Amino acid sequence: MAAQVADVLAEGGILLAEAGTGTGKTMAYLVPAILSRQRVLVSTGTKNLQEQIFFKDLPALREALGVPFRATYMKGRANYLCKHRFEQLRAGGGSAEVGEDDLALLADWLTHTTTGDRAELEQLPEDSRVWSEVAATAETCLGGDCPQYSECFVTAMRQRAAEADIVIVNHHLLCADASVRQQSFGEVIPPCHRVVLDEAHQLEDVATQYFGVTVSNYRLDELVRDAGALLERGRLPDEDESVRRAMTRAADHARAFFGRVALAHHARARADERLRVGPDWFGDVLADGALLTGSLEGLQAALALAAGGAGGGPAAGEEVNEDALHLARRAGEVRDDLTFLLSAADAGFVYFVERRGRGVFLRASPIDVSAIVRELVIERMQATVLTSATLTVDGSFEYIRGRLGISGEAAELRVPSEFDFARQAILYLPRRMPPPRSPAYADAVAAEVVGLLRRSRGRAFVLFTSHAAMRRVFELAAPAVPYPILLQGTAPRHRLLGQFRSTPNAVLFATSSFWQGVDVVGEQLSAVIIDKLPFASPGDPLTAARIEAIAAAGGDAFGGYQVPLAILALQQGLGRLLRHRTDRGVLAVLDPRLSTMGYGRRFLQSLPPARITRDAEDVGRFFAGAPGRPTPATLEGEE
Repeated sequence: MAAQVADVLAEGGILLAEAGTGTGKTMAYLVPAILSRQRVLVSTGTKNLQEQIFFKDLPALREALGVPFRATYMKGRANYLCKHRFEQLRAGGGSAEVGEDDLALLADWLTHTTTGDRAELEQLPEDSRVWSEVAATAETCLGGDCPQYSECFVTAMRQRAAEADIVIVNHHLLCADASVRQQSFGEVIPPCHRVVLDEAHQLEDVATQYFGVTVSNYRLDELVRDAGALLERGRLPDEDESVRRAMTRAADHARAFFGRVALAHHARARADERLRVGPDWFGDVLADGALLTGSLEGLQAALALAAGGAGGGPAAGEEVNEDALHLARRAGEVRDDLTFLLSAADAGFVYFVERRGRGVFLRASPIDVSAIVRELVIERMQATVLTSATLTVDGSFEYIRGRLGISGEAAELRVPSEFDFARQAILYLPRRMPPPRSPAYADAVAAEVVGLLRRSRGRAFVLFTSHAAMRRVFELAAPAVPYPILLQGTAPRHRLLGQFRSTPNAVLFATSSFWQGVDVVGEQLSAVIIDKLPFASPGDPLTAARIEAIAAAGGDAFGGYQVPLAILALQQGLGRLLRHRTDRGVLAVLDPRLSTMGYGRRFLQSLPPARITRDAEDVGRFFAGAPGRPTPATLEGEE
């Protein structure tokens, strides 16, 4: 793999490289990237992998290769503290929910941090209110007009990247850079002509999120709050009440509009469902939407006038109030996005409404991002390497090629995992299970889960395709499981993972966010149990729109899109089990469709080459075997 990566980096072109877990694919692209003596951009799917590369892999290679090189990592702006916003917060212009202890923590941290990266603040709770007040988000950034621009952490991050040979970003930042370049707003990442896209299977989802449009009640609340903070700090003329009146109107209309949207959603869907909408769905909600867009236009005008940025500019000797002018631009952007969402007129997007807790979100997502990825990411590079442990379906890269717009000449490489699955793992498929749609399915899953956890002595991930199924099986199984059980949703993700790693015999019940990007090495994770084949729900607005688009073009939406997508997701989920050549354990898929449906063979052919058993007793015998040596002779194998 390293040799082929070196060829592509030197000669240009595209390489698709699937490298199984344990092959060392990170080293396989980092070594030729360093030796190329060219600037190489490495984009990952997660911040965790970014940090592993920067803090672990690159230091090891610097010592091993003896080649001087400079490396840095870049994250999205919201990961960095904005000094200007922090000073405003300390001056009393923030939320009443921010306490003195939080401010003191940040002030102390600022005396020694060189990056301003929130990841350094391990003692700050994940859901801390203070970070939303001081994060250097794109919406709140004043850019070159900021009084703290030269001392800005984001500015420093970009300067380090401009001087580096290896620049490590994530897919979200890569899409952000592509977006601003598309709009001729400059660049986020310094010019680079060679890129490695690790965890490339995630790129379509990230691009779908990033190139969509969202307006929520939270976004309106933050805009109004920030305008109010300007008033409270006396940053606007006292005699000018136009901003206060416009702000109040915007807040009132936003409350009415999102209240109506929430009621309309409640009438048609469960709280955690995304509801597809079109122009006709809004009905009389459109009247509230029109009032909101009008009030946003009024707020924009009032802020621009108060800032001295409208009506001929500031008076002689006066400066433009950049804070107010930036807020005016934000109000205009929210108005434009809301207008786009309410029209629901672009056939290239699917429109939907979503509720999460107190949040009400109006969203539009691009149905097909292949052209966007091809034009804005791949075609602007001389050399592109796309790699992951899961890129092929049925032994072919055809699916990922189509989803990411990769056509024409591209080299392909498949490197199998170095793990000895026949020795290290078995795959358990229950002999009898009711159909997944059966009312008895949850009870049957719970019974299987209890039996497997007793045999594995806990030490397991139990992964579900929906929160409802997770909660139901948890209720049924938990009383009968004699081991500590952790449940997704009861604590932040990183805390649950920490508790799982440190708690002997722990069991974690979780959903999609734990299916990938999670590493637990050693016997602490000895079983991965999956309740159903992870088909994306055809009732989900984005999935439904993509199925319709494929069918309209004459394609096979089920065989060409739904099945491959589910296969890759299942591979990721099962990939949590073995992370090292000394790991061993049981993979269990409880869905009977692997055996009863014709497409089940496609799934089985894509699973790790472990021995298959349908006898739960074999699971117990596997764990009773000598450490590191299972007893395959006792297993019931299947062709």
